[in-house]
Amino acid sequence: MPNKIKPIAIYLPQFHPIPENDQWWGKGFTEWTNVTKAQPRFEGHYQPHLPADLGFYDLRLEEARLAQEQMAKAYGIYGFCYYHYWFNGKRLLHEPLDRKLKNPKENLPFIMCWANENWTRAWDGLDKEVLLKQEYSFDDDATHIEHLISHFKDNRYIKVEGKPMFIIYRPNLFPDIQKTIMLWRKAVKEAGFPGLYIGYAQNGENHFEPKNNGFDFAFEFQPNFLNTSSKISFPRIFIEKVLQRIKKKMKLEVPDLNYYIDYSHFAVKQIESGFKKDVYPGITPMWDNSARRKENPFILHDSTPEKYKVWFQYIRENYPWDAVPENFLFINAWNEWAEGNHLEPCQRWGIAYLEATKTAVK
Repeated sequence: MPNKIKPIAIYLPQFHPIPENDQWWGKGFTEWTNVTKAQPRFEGHYQPHLPADLGFYDLRLEEARLAQEQMAKAYGIYGFCYYHYWFNGKRLLHEPLDRKLKNPKENLPFIMCWANENWTRAWDGLDKEVLLKQEYSFDDDATHIEHLISHFKDNRYIKVEGKPMFIIYRPNLFPDIQKTIMLWRKAVKEAGFPGLYIGYAQNGENHFEPKNNGFDFAFEFQPNFLNTSSKISFPRIFIEKVLQRIKKKMKLEVPDLNYYIDYSHFAVKQIESGFKKDVYPGITPMWDNSARRKENPFILHDSTPEKYKVWFQYIRENYPWDAVPENFLFINAWNEWAEGNHLEPCQRWGIAYLEATKTAVK
């Protein structure tokens, strides 16, 4: 068992207005817009998730970012993993990290994860409507790595054996990911680093062995939607049951897309699946994206800080830490509020999830 776990919490930089969101969803849209509209779908369903200690912050403000970092450090978080949005040189939601880079007071270590997928209406559940397409080319790879190197040079950027650590969210979308990685490794070495420590998010669609495809590592992206326990249909309110019967009599298709999964059962399923070579462990405190999705949300129901702590401590005590160069544990997420997935204090649990993290780290 290691002396100290280094939790890296995934960080969503969406909480500030940008021109593109103003155009696509209306003036002033941020992730808070969906969060505040959420309603319970069934009895006992925890919605909406509303912030407590940090409030409805705007990430353009230094005070908000400093408060996040101070809170993270106080409860054992080693660093943030910022989602990075790059579309052939066009960036989105970059302002919080850009401002951090210019501000030495924001000293929490960080890495970046390229969310390399089309920009769609996923914020409101309409995934198939593409707003900004992700295109791939080796010329763009060369431009992109030069931009990333400017971040890697920051002394707060997390490095492993001197190598800057970088993550790709969906490697399966690349036409030739191994060639891209080779190009990037060469550029990083030419910039004076001993190499690049590159990984990806391992989930249902990307579950290969990292070193078989040119990567150094992966991390277990939780929740792993494919590795789930049995699904439980939402308890129907009376009017829904009546409408279901009417539709069936009219011989209309009545798909039952709404279900939840018990958090305890889900955590046991993850534990039973075991650990994989060169894959850092991952965990989620809770998950409920019904704030974004009117149909077919994924809900881990009845999550609690205590259940999360039990899962966390199992990882700490059983993961083969001597097989990886660092003691990283990836927490999804620090502030995914519209996915009901956050360590930041909410009005129901307060700082209880942070306290559970701090206890489990020790």
